[in-house]
Amino acid sequence: MHRKLTPIRIVVLSFAGLIIAGGILLMFPFASANHTFTSPITAFFTSTSAVCVTGLVVVDTGTYWSGIGKFIIISLIQFGGLGYMTIATFFLLAFNRRVSLGSRFILKEGLNVSHVSKIMQFAKTTLGIVAFFEGAGTVVLTLRFMRDFPFWRALELGAFHSVSAFCNAGFDIMGGFKSLTNYTNDLTVNLTVMTLIVMGGIGFYALWRLVNIVIDIFKGKHIARMPLHVKIVFRTTFWLILLGAGIIMLLEWGNPHSIGLLSVRGKILASFFQAITPRTAGFNTVAMSSMHQSTLFIIMLLMFIGGSPGGTAGGIKTTTFVIFFRSIFKAVVGKKHVVIYGRTIEDDTVDKAVFIVGFAAITISIAAIIILSVEHDQFTFLQVMFEVFSAFGTVGLSTGITPHLSDLSRLVIIATMFIGRVGPLSLLLSMVGRKRIPKVEYPSEEVGIG
Repeated sequence: MHRKLTPIRIVVLSFAGLIIAGGILLMFPFASANHTFTSPITAFFTSTSAVCVTGLVVVDTGTYWSGIGKFIIISLIQFGGLGYMTIATFFLLAFNRRVSLGSRFILKEGLNVSHVSKIMQFAKTTLGIVAFFEGAGTVVLTLRFMRDFPFWRALELGAFHSVSAFCNAGFDIMGGFKSLTNYTNDLTVNLTVMTLIVMGGIGFYALWRLVNIVIDIFKGKHIARMPLHVKIVFRTTFWLILLGAGIIMLLEWGNPHSIGLLSVRGKILASFFQAITPRTAGFNTVAMSSMHQSTLFIIMLLMFIGGSPGGTAGGIKTTTFVIFFRSIFKAVVGKKHVVIYGRTIEDDTVDKAVFIVGFAAITISIAAIIILSVEHDQFTFLQVMFEVFSAFGTVGLSTGITPHLSDLSRLVIIATMFIGRVGPLSLLLSMVGRKRIPKVEYPSEEVGIG
Protein backbone atom coordinates (compact mmCIF):
# COMPACT_ATOMS: atom_id res chain seq x y z
CA MET A 1 0.00 0.00 0.00
CA HIS A 2 1.38 3.38 -1.02
CA ARG A 3 2.30 5.66 1.85
CA LYS A 4 1.98 9.38 1.47
CA LEU A 5 5.22 11.30 1.96
CA THR A 6 4.17 13.56 4.82
CA PRO A 7 6.46 16.41 5.94
CA ILE A 8 7.61 14.37 8.94
CA ARG A 9 8.47 11.38 6.75
CA ILE A 10 10.38 13.62 4.35
CA VAL A 11 12.42 15.08 7.23
CA VAL A 12 13.23 11.59 8.59
CA LEU A 13 14.10 10.27 5.12
CA SER A 14 16.27 13.33 4.45
CA PHE A 15 18.44 12.46 7.45
CA ALA A 16 18.69 8.86 6.24
CA GLY A 17 19.57 10.05 2.73
CA LEU A 18 22.29 12.37 4.01
CA ILE A 19 23.78 9.54 6.07
CA ILE A 20 23.84 7.18 3.08
CA ALA A 21 25.35 9.81 0.75
CA GLY A 22 27.96 10.82 3.33
CA GLY A 23 28.86 7.21 4.09
CA ILE A 24 29.41 6.42 0.43
CA LEU A 25 31.61 9.49 -0.09
CA LEU A 26 33.70 8.75 3.00
CA MET A 27 34.47 5.23 1.76
CA PHE A 28 36.43 6.49 -1.26
CA PRO A 29 40.24 6.89 -1.07
CA PHE A 30 40.11 10.67 -1.55
CA ALA A 31 38.42 10.99 1.85
CA SER A 32 41.18 9.32 3.89
CA ALA A 33 44.61 10.76 4.64
CA ASN A 34 46.42 7.62 3.42
CA HIS A 35 44.28 7.50 0.22
CA THR A 36 42.89 4.03 0.80
CA PHE A 37 39.32 2.78 0.92
CA THR A 38 37.61 3.07 4.30
CA SER A 39 35.52 0.19 5.62
CA PRO A 40 31.75 0.68 5.23
CA ILE A 41 31.12 0.41 8.98
CA THR A 42 33.67 3.14 9.76
CA ALA A 43 32.41 5.38 6.94
CA PHE A 44 28.73 5.04 7.84
CA PHE A 45 29.42 5.34 11.58
CA THR A 46 31.24 8.63 10.92
CA SER A 47 28.56 9.83 8.52
CA THR A 48 25.76 9.02 11.00
CA SER A 49 27.64 10.73 13.81
CA ALA A 50 28.13 13.85 11.64
CA VAL A 51 24.57 14.08 10.28
CA CYS A 52 23.14 13.38 13.74
CA VAL A 53 25.59 15.99 15.13
CA THR A 54 26.84 13.52 17.73
CA GLY A 55 30.63 13.45 17.65
CA LEU A 56 31.29 9.81 18.52
CA VAL A 57 34.10 8.54 16.28
CA VAL A 58 35.84 5.23 15.71
CA VAL A 59 38.85 6.84 13.99
CA ASP A 60 40.58 10.10 14.86
CA THR A 61 38.99 12.85 12.76
CA GLY A 62 42.07 15.06 12.72
CA THR A 63 44.54 12.46 11.47
CA TYR A 64 42.54 9.75 9.66
CA TRP A 65 40.61 11.90 7.19
CA SER A 66 42.08 13.99 4.37
CA GLY A 67 41.18 17.61 3.74
CA ILE A 68 38.35 16.45 1.45
CA GLY A 69 37.18 13.99 4.10
CA LYS A 70 37.09 16.71 6.73
CA PHE A 71 35.16 18.97 4.35
CA ILE A 72 32.62 16.20 3.77
CA ILE A 73 32.26 15.71 7.53
CA ILE A 74 31.79 19.42 8.32
CA SER A 75 29.27 19.69 5.45
CA LEU A 76 27.31 16.76 6.88
CA ILE A 77 27.41 18.44 10.28
CA GLN A 78 26.07 21.70 8.83
CA PHE A 79 23.30 19.96 6.87
CA GLY A 80 22.48 17.68 9.80
CA GLY A 81 22.46 20.51 12.31
CA LEU A 82 20.20 22.82 10.31
CA GLY A 83 18.28 20.30 8.22
CA TYR A 84 18.50 20.03 4.47
CA MET A 85 15.31 22.08 3.96
CA THR A 86 16.76 25.08 5.81
CA ILE A 87 19.83 24.98 3.56
CA ALA A 88 17.67 24.56 0.45
CA THR A 89 15.56 27.55 1.52
CA PHE A 90 18.69 29.65 1.75
CA PHE A 91 19.56 28.94 -1.88
CA LEU A 92 15.99 29.54 -3.03
CA LEU A 93 15.95 32.89 -1.24
CA ALA A 94 19.39 33.78 -2.61
CA PHE A 95 18.14 33.29 -6.18
CA ASN A 96 14.77 34.96 -5.47
CA ARG A 97 12.89 31.72 -6.07
CA ARG A 98 9.45 31.10 -4.57
CA VAL A 99 9.18 28.54 -1.77
CA SER A 100 6.08 26.37 -2.23
CA LEU A 101 3.52 25.79 0.52
CA GLY A 102 4.49 22.12 0.70
CA SER A 103 8.12 23.08 1.20
CA ARG A 104 7.08 25.47 3.94
CA PHE A 105 5.34 22.64 5.79
CA ILE A 106 8.48 20.51 5.47
CA LEU A 107 10.52 23.46 6.74
CA LYS A 108 8.11 23.79 9.67
CA GLU A 109 8.66 20.16 10.66
CA GLY A 110 12.42 20.40 10.14
CA LEU A 111 12.71 23.48 12.36
CA ASN A 112 10.23 21.98 14.85
CA VAL A 113 7.89 24.98 15.08
CA SER A 114 4.17 24.69 15.73
CA HIS A 115 2.85 26.90 12.93
CA VAL A 116 3.55 27.66 9.28
CA SER A 117 2.70 31.37 9.44
CA LYS A 118 5.75 33.64 9.15
CA ILE A 119 7.85 30.53 8.52
CA MET A 120 9.86 32.31 5.82
CA GLN A 121 10.69 35.21 8.11
CA PHE A 122 11.64 32.68 10.74
CA ALA A 123 13.86 30.79 8.26
CA LYS A 124 15.60 33.99 7.14
CA THR A 125 16.28 35.00 10.73
CA THR A 126 17.52 31.49 11.54
CA LEU A 127 19.99 31.55 8.66
CA GLY A 128 21.19 35.00 9.73
CA ILE A 129 21.68 33.80 13.31
CA VAL A 130 23.65 30.77 12.13
CA ALA A 131 25.86 32.89 9.85
CA PHE A 132 26.51 35.41 12.62
CA PHE A 133 27.47 32.96 15.35
CA GLU A 134 29.47 30.59 13.15
CA GLY A 135 31.23 33.52 11.48
CA ALA A 136 32.04 35.26 14.76
CA GLY A 137 33.19 31.97 16.28
CA THR A 138 35.46 31.34 13.30
CA VAL A 139 37.10 34.77 13.63
CA VAL A 140 37.65 34.54 17.39
CA LEU A 141 38.95 30.96 17.36
CA THR A 142 41.18 31.60 14.34
CA LEU A 143 42.80 34.59 16.06
CA ARG A 144 43.37 32.48 19.17
CA PHE A 145 44.77 29.46 17.29
CA MET A 146 47.14 31.72 15.32
CA ARG A 147 49.22 31.91 18.51
CA ASP A 148 49.87 28.16 18.21
CA PHE A 149 49.59 27.36 14.49
CA PRO A 150 50.28 28.90 11.05
CA PHE A 151 47.44 31.03 9.64
CA TRP A 152 45.86 28.47 7.30
CA ARG A 153 45.91 25.75 9.94
CA ALA A 154 44.48 28.20 12.48
CA LEU A 155 41.72 29.13 10.03
CA GLU A 156 40.93 25.47 9.41
CA LEU A 157 40.73 24.82 13.16
CA GLY A 158 38.71 27.97 13.79
CA ALA A 159 36.12 27.34 11.06
CA PHE A 160 35.74 23.61 11.73
CA HIS A 161 35.34 23.93 15.49
CA SER A 162 33.04 26.95 15.21
CA VAL A 163 30.58 25.06 12.98
CA SER A 164 30.97 21.89 15.04
CA ALA A 165 30.30 23.76 18.29
CA PHE A 166 27.28 25.74 17.08
CA CYS A 167 25.76 22.60 15.54
CA ASN A 168 26.45 20.80 18.84
CA ALA A 169 28.40 18.15 16.93
CA GLY A 170 31.53 17.78 19.05
CA PHE A 171 33.80 16.74 16.17
CA ASP A 172 37.35 18.03 16.55
CA ILE A 173 40.40 17.93 14.30
CA MET A 174 43.05 18.49 16.96
CA GLY A 175 44.31 14.92 16.49
CA GLY A 176 44.92 12.09 18.92
CA PHE A 177 41.33 12.01 20.21
CA LYS A 178 42.32 14.96 22.43
CA SER A 179 39.33 17.23 21.73
CA LEU A 180 40.07 20.56 23.48
CA THR A 181 41.99 19.13 26.44
CA ASN A 182 45.02 21.27 25.51
CA TYR A 183 42.92 24.36 26.20
CA THR A 184 41.42 23.46 29.58
CA ASN A 185 42.59 26.73 31.15
CA ASP A 186 42.21 28.94 28.07
CA LEU A 187 39.58 31.64 28.60
CA THR A 188 39.08 32.53 24.91
CA VAL A 189 38.58 28.98 23.65
CA ASN A 190 36.36 28.00 26.58
CA LEU A 191 34.06 31.02 26.47
CA THR A 192 33.77 30.99 22.67
CA VAL A 193 32.98 27.28 22.38
CA MET A 194 30.60 27.36 25.38
CA THR A 195 28.70 30.32 23.89
CA LEU A 196 28.38 28.59 20.52
CA ILE A 197 27.16 25.38 22.15
CA VAL A 198 24.52 27.17 24.22
CA MET A 199 23.30 29.35 21.34
CA GLY A 200 22.98 26.37 19.01
CA GLY A 201 21.33 24.23 21.66
CA ILE A 202 18.57 26.52 22.95
CA GLY A 203 16.61 26.24 19.71
CA PHE A 204 16.10 28.53 16.74
CA TYR A 205 12.62 29.59 17.86
CA ALA A 206 13.94 30.80 21.22
CA LEU A 207 16.79 32.61 19.46
CA TRP A 208 14.32 34.15 17.00
CA ARG A 209 12.19 35.53 19.82
CA LEU A 210 15.30 36.80 21.58
CA VAL A 211 16.42 38.62 18.42
CA ASN A 212 12.96 40.17 18.05
CA ILE A 213 13.07 41.38 21.66
CA VAL A 214 16.48 43.00 21.13
CA ILE A 215 15.21 44.70 17.95
CA ASP A 216 12.10 45.97 19.79
CA ILE A 217 14.28 47.38 22.58
CA PHE A 218 16.43 49.30 20.08
CA LYS A 219 13.34 50.59 18.29
CA GLY A 220 11.71 51.60 21.57
CA LYS A 221 8.71 49.35 20.96
CA HIS A 222 6.61 47.61 23.58
CA ILE A 223 8.10 44.21 24.40
CA ALA A 224 5.55 41.44 23.93
CA ARG A 225 5.02 38.80 26.61
CA MET A 226 7.57 36.02 26.45
CA PRO A 227 5.95 32.77 25.19
CA LEU A 228 5.83 29.92 27.69
CA HIS A 229 8.08 27.78 25.46
CA VAL A 230 10.82 30.41 25.52
CA LYS A 231 10.51 30.90 29.29
CA ILE A 232 10.93 27.19 29.91
CA VAL A 233 13.89 26.96 27.53
CA PHE A 234 15.88 29.87 28.97
CA ARG A 235 15.20 29.18 32.64
CA THR A 236 15.79 25.43 32.39
CA THR A 237 18.99 25.96 30.39
CA PHE A 238 20.26 28.45 32.99
CA TRP A 239 19.58 26.20 35.97
CA LEU A 240 20.90 23.04 34.33
CA ILE A 241 24.18 24.79 33.49
CA LEU A 242 24.52 26.38 36.92
CA LEU A 243 23.59 23.30 38.94
CA GLY A 244 25.54 20.98 36.62
CA ALA A 245 28.70 23.07 36.92
CA GLY A 246 28.30 23.34 40.70
CA ILE A 247 27.88 19.59 41.20
CA ILE A 248 30.76 18.72 38.85
CA MET A 249 33.01 21.25 40.62
CA LEU A 250 32.06 19.82 44.01
CA LEU A 251 32.67 16.21 42.97
CA GLU A 252 35.90 16.81 41.01
CA TRP A 253 37.51 19.63 43.02
CA GLY A 254 40.13 17.40 44.63
CA ASN A 255 40.52 14.86 41.82
CA PRO A 256 44.14 15.18 40.61
CA HIS A 257 43.34 13.27 37.42
CA SER A 258 40.70 15.76 36.22
CA ILE A 259 40.55 19.33 37.60
CA GLY A 260 42.24 18.89 40.99
CA LEU A 261 45.60 20.33 39.88
CA LEU A 262 44.16 23.31 38.00
CA SER A 263 44.00 26.86 39.31
CA VAL A 264 40.71 28.10 40.76
CA ARG A 265 39.91 29.79 37.43
CA GLY A 266 40.76 26.58 35.60
CA LYS A 267 38.53 24.53 37.86
CA ILE A 268 35.61 26.91 37.32
CA LEU A 269 36.12 26.98 33.54
CA ALA A 270 36.47 23.19 33.31
CA SER A 271 33.38 22.62 35.48
CA PHE A 272 31.20 24.94 33.42
CA PHE A 273 32.54 23.49 30.16
CA GLN A 274 31.82 19.93 31.26
CA ALA A 275 28.32 21.02 32.37
CA ILE A 276 27.54 22.70 29.04
CA THR A 277 29.03 20.20 26.61
CA PRO A 278 26.64 17.33 27.52
CA ARG A 279 23.82 19.59 26.21
CA THR A 280 24.76 18.15 23.57
CA ALA A 281 28.07 19.12 22.02
CA GLY A 282 30.60 16.40 22.77
CA PHE A 283 33.67 18.59 23.18
CA ASN A 284 35.63 18.13 26.38
CA THR A 285 38.50 19.92 28.06
CA VAL A 286 38.94 17.13 30.64
CA ALA A 287 39.24 13.44 29.77
CA MET A 288 35.97 11.69 30.68
CA SER A 289 37.86 8.57 31.77
CA SER A 290 39.64 10.60 34.46
CA MET A 291 36.44 11.63 36.24
CA HIS A 292 34.77 9.97 39.21
CA GLN A 293 31.89 7.60 38.51
CA SER A 294 29.52 9.90 40.38
CA THR A 295 30.46 12.74 38.02
CA LEU A 296 29.93 10.57 34.96
CA PHE A 297 26.47 9.73 36.27
CA ILE A 298 25.62 13.45 36.52
CA ILE A 299 26.90 13.97 32.97
CA MET A 300 24.74 11.06 31.79
CA LEU A 301 21.67 12.78 33.23
CA LEU A 302 22.61 16.01 31.45
CA MET A 303 23.09 14.09 28.19
CA PHE A 304 19.68 12.46 28.61
CA ILE A 305 17.97 15.86 28.99
CA GLY A 306 19.98 17.45 26.18
CA GLY A 307 19.17 20.81 24.63
CA SER A 308 15.95 22.45 23.48
CA PRO A 309 13.51 21.74 20.63
CA GLY A 310 14.06 23.21 17.18
CA GLY A 311 17.82 23.60 17.54
CA THR A 312 20.90 21.53 16.87
CA ALA A 313 20.88 19.62 20.16
CA GLY A 314 19.62 16.14 20.99
CA GLY A 315 18.31 14.43 24.11
CA ILE A 316 14.70 14.37 25.26
CA LYS A 317 14.86 18.22 25.29
CA THR A 318 14.50 20.71 28.15
CA THR A 319 10.79 21.32 27.61
CA THR A 320 10.03 17.58 27.66
CA PHE A 321 12.01 17.20 30.87
CA VAL A 322 10.17 20.07 32.61
CA ILE A 323 6.72 18.87 31.53
CA PHE A 324 7.51 15.27 32.52
CA PHE A 325 8.87 16.40 35.90
CA ARG A 326 5.79 18.58 36.48
CA SER A 327 3.51 15.67 35.56
CA ILE A 328 5.12 13.65 38.37
CA PHE A 329 4.60 16.60 40.73
CA LYS A 330 0.96 16.80 39.59
CA ALA A 331 0.43 13.13 40.44
CA VAL A 332 2.04 13.54 43.88
CA VAL A 333 0.02 16.59 44.96
CA GLY A 334 -3.16 15.42 43.26
CA LYS A 335 -3.63 18.29 40.80
CA LYS A 336 -5.87 17.87 37.79
CA HIS A 337 -3.58 19.48 35.20
CA VAL A 338 0.09 20.31 34.71
CA VAL A 339 0.58 24.02 35.31
CA ILE A 340 3.81 25.88 34.48
CA TYR A 341 4.31 29.59 35.11
CA GLY A 342 0.58 30.14 35.40
CA ARG A 343 -0.27 28.30 32.18
CA THR A 344 -2.02 24.94 31.84
CA ILE A 345 -0.28 22.37 29.64
CA GLU A 346 -2.62 20.38 27.40
CA ASP A 347 -3.00 16.71 28.35
CA ASP A 348 -1.96 15.70 24.82
CA THR A 349 1.36 17.52 25.28
CA VAL A 350 1.90 15.84 28.65
CA ASP A 351 1.21 12.44 27.07
CA LYS A 352 3.80 13.17 24.37
CA ALA A 353 6.38 14.14 26.99
CA VAL A 354 5.76 10.91 28.95
CA PHE A 355 6.00 8.90 25.73
CA ILE A 356 9.31 10.52 24.72
CA VAL A 357 10.88 9.87 28.13
CA GLY A 358 9.62 6.28 28.17
CA PHE A 359 10.70 5.59 24.58
CA ALA A 360 14.14 7.08 25.30
CA ALA A 361 14.58 4.91 28.39
CA ILE A 362 13.56 1.77 26.49
CA THR A 363 15.84 2.60 23.52
CA ILE A 364 18.83 3.20 25.80
CA SER A 365 18.14 0.02 27.79
CA ILE A 366 17.85 -2.20 24.69
CA ALA A 367 21.00 -0.71 23.12
CA ALA A 368 22.97 -1.17 26.35
CA ILE A 369 21.81 -4.77 26.79
CA ILE A 370 22.83 -5.68 23.22
CA ILE A 371 26.26 -4.07 23.52
CA LEU A 372 26.92 -5.62 26.95
CA SER A 373 25.98 -9.03 25.53
CA VAL A 374 28.06 -8.64 22.36
CA GLU A 375 31.19 -7.31 24.05
CA HIS A 376 31.30 -10.08 26.70
CA ASP A 377 32.27 -7.88 29.67
CA GLN A 378 35.12 -6.22 27.79
CA PHE A 379 33.82 -2.88 29.07
CA THR A 380 32.25 -1.95 32.39
CA PHE A 381 28.54 -1.34 32.78
CA LEU A 382 29.14 2.38 33.34
CA GLN A 383 31.30 2.70 30.21
CA VAL A 384 28.63 1.10 28.02
CA MET A 385 25.79 3.09 29.57
CA PHE A 386 27.77 6.31 29.14
CA GLU A 387 28.35 5.47 25.47
CA VAL A 388 24.68 4.71 24.83
CA PHE A 389 23.46 7.82 26.67
CA SER A 390 25.92 9.83 24.60
CA ALA A 391 24.67 8.27 21.36
CA PHE A 392 20.98 8.79 22.10
CA GLY A 393 21.58 12.35 23.30
CA THR A 394 23.71 12.95 20.15
CA VAL A 395 26.43 14.24 22.48
CA GLY A 396 29.64 12.53 21.43
CA LEU A 397 31.32 12.27 24.82
CA SER A 398 33.00 8.95 25.52
CA THR A 399 35.17 7.26 28.10
CA GLY A 400 37.34 6.07 25.21
CA ILE A 401 35.67 2.79 24.23
CA THR A 402 34.17 3.86 20.85
CA PRO A 403 37.14 2.82 18.64
CA HIS A 404 37.22 -0.60 20.36
CA LEU A 405 33.57 -1.53 19.80
CA SER A 406 32.78 -4.50 17.57
CA ASP A 407 30.97 -4.00 14.27
CA LEU A 408 27.64 -5.12 15.72
CA SER A 409 27.98 -2.72 18.64
CA ARG A 410 28.81 0.08 16.21
CA LEU A 411 25.62 -0.70 14.27
CA VAL A 412 23.67 -0.45 17.53
CA ILE A 413 25.26 2.94 18.25
CA ILE A 414 24.44 4.07 14.67
CA ALA A 415 20.77 3.19 15.18
CA THR A 416 20.73 4.88 18.59
CA MET A 417 22.24 8.09 17.18
CA PHE A 418 19.67 8.15 14.38
CA ILE A 419 16.74 7.66 16.75
CA GLY A 420 18.10 10.31 19.08
CA ARG A 421 18.53 12.86 16.26
CA VAL A 422 15.19 12.52 14.47
CA GLY A 423 13.37 12.18 17.78
CA PRO A 424 11.23 9.29 19.08
CA LEU A 425 7.94 11.02 18.26
CA SER A 426 8.96 12.00 14.73
CA LEU A 427 10.29 8.50 14.06
CA LEU A 428 7.06 6.89 15.24
CA LEU A 429 4.84 9.30 13.28
CA SER A 430 6.94 8.74 10.15
CA MET A 431 6.22 5.01 10.39
CA VAL A 432 2.57 4.92 11.47
CA GLY A 433 1.31 8.37 10.51
CA ARG A 434 -0.98 10.58 12.52
CA LYS A 435 -3.11 8.94 15.18
CA ARG A 436 -6.74 8.30 14.34
CA ILE A 437 -9.50 9.03 16.82
CA PRO A 438 -11.43 5.77 17.41
CA LYS A 439 -15.12 5.81 16.60
CA VAL A 440 -15.94 3.50 19.48
CA GLU A 441 -15.18 4.22 23.15
CA TYR A 442 -14.87 1.30 25.53
CA PRO A 443 -16.12 1.24 29.13
CA SER A 444 -13.59 2.22 31.80
CA GLU A 445 -12.48 0.12 34.75
CA GLU A 446 -10.07 0.83 37.56
CA VAL A 447 -6.76 -1.04 37.91
CA GLY A 448 -4.65 -1.00 41.04
CA ILE A 449 -1.13 0.38 40.57
CA GLY A 450 1.81 1.37 42.74
